[in-house]
This record gives sequence, structure tokens and C-alpha cells, in this order.
Amino acid sequence: MLRCGRSRGEEAASTEGVPSLVIDDLRAPFPLATNGARWQLVTDRVMGGVSQGGVACETVAGRRAIHVRGLVSLENDGGFVQIALDLAPGGGLLDAAGFDGIELDVCGNGERYGVHLRTDAATRPWQAYRQGFVAAAEWRTVRLPFAGFEPHRIAAPLDVRRLRRIGIVAIGRAFAADFALGRLALYRPG
Repeated sequence: MLRCGRSRGEEAASTEGVPSLVIDDLRAPFPLATNGARWQLVTDRVMGGVSQGGVACETVAGRRAIHVRGLVSLENDGGFVQIALDLAPGGGLLDAAGFDGIELDVCGNGERYGVHLRTDAATRPWQAYRQGFVAAAEWRTVRLPFAGFEPHRIAAPLDVRRLRRIGIVAIGRAFAADFALGRLALYRPG
């Protein structure tokens, strides 16, 4: 079970003075995000897999968070549990030009997770731009620069002016997923 805490004398990294665009800071009633879109839980069951997952908005280590738990299974060619969010309400496009990347406040069970970005060029469900991170046992702010996202089964380069959707994903190996998201934003240089 996830028991995220703070390291002694350590708070989540501050973004004070760094301009950002908040996508979700959990002020809206879950499953709504601050940007007006809705969070969704998606597992490999949509394609015949057997992975299981659940999501709830709850307090984790004194902080309101989206808490995702699940069991990722590779059976039946499966292997993922994710929460996903449209980056613009109504499924439109978000122009992230002028921002350096994605910033998330997360904690978890020490496992490696992924952030998957989709643009309007990603027309197949398996296409995305991916970058990984470790969800440490204490709250941390993780910055993932756009330059670090790798195309997965898509030839088009990442066009940050045409972002459609983001997923935070437990994927690719059999394991117990357990992570909490406290904030999601785009960050600018600085």
C-alpha cells in the first residue's frame, strides 16, 4: 500500500517564480481537472488484457491526490494501467510552444512509470511520445522536458503545438502499480 511521505526537512520542489500552466491542481471535484477535462482510468482490458486498476481522489501524506492502484499483467498481450486526460476540454489541441515540458508532483512505491503524450498525429491507440520517471516514496516534483519524449510506433516528430492527451502509465512488465498525482502542469524555462 502506498504511504507517501516527506523526507525529513524536505518539501516538494517549489516552482515559485517559474511561470507555469496548471493543467490540474485538484481544485476541481474529481474526476474533473482544473482545465475542465475529465480524468479517465484505462487498462489493457480495452484490448483483451487482464490488468486491473482503480483510481480515487484521496488524501495521501496530507495532500489531496489522484491515487492509482493496480496490477499490471502481461497475459493476453496486455500490460498497462493508466490515467489519461485531454489537455484541452472537448478533445481540442493545446499549444505548448514556449513551455519546456511537463511537471508533475508525484509519489509512489518506487516503481518506474511513464508519461505518454499524444498529438493529433497519433491516430492509432498504441502511438504516443513517451518518457519515464520513478515515483519515489516521498512527494517530489518531476520535470520531463519535451526534448526527452521518444516517439513510440509513430514516425512524426513531437509537435508540442498540437498536444491532445496525456497519460500517466504503469506499463510493460508485470507489477503492482501504486502512485499518487498531486499536480500536473507545463513549465517554462527558468
